[in-house]
Amino acid sequence: MASQVSVYEEAITSSGAASVFHAAVDELERRYGQIDDDAHLHPDELAPPEGAFLVARQAGHLAGGVGIRRIGDAGQHLAEVKRLWVRPDLRRSGVARTLMEAAEQRARELGYRQLYLETGRAQPEALAFYPRTGWTRVTSFPPGTFTHELATRFTKIL
Repeated sequence: MASQVSVYEEAITSSGAASVFHAAVDELERRYGQIDDDAHLHPDELAPPEGAFLVARQAGHLAGGVGIRRIGDAGQHLAEVKRLWVRPDLRRSGVARTLMEAAEQRARELGYRQLYLETGRAQPEALAFYPRTGWTRVTSFPPGTFTHELATRFTKIL
């Protein structure tokens, strides 16, 4: 199925990107309860020139999405992957892998050298997925970067 998926960079304010972003937040709230992520992530951070939001479509329909934002000092060339989400009926079909490969490529184009992400206990699929795709577990993010206290953190050198 992933071969039929196209990935496009879209403005976070576009209807497709906003729909995927909010679907991801909705799922996080269903899994973890109310989250207060607004204080730690503003959608504008997922926009150029330091961020991006990628939307996957299958036959023109939304399939998923993922965001990238700069973290740390600009000179460190570090970014964080945020809000990877795939439509439930397309999970385990390769869409997440396609999105993450596109996100890694877009991060390289933006000049980033290393990516970080976090996930948690209520996302066992993600905890299994990231190590299978070359992500290494780490204990912390760069100094001054917010992470959720109970999160499982990963990094990947680009």
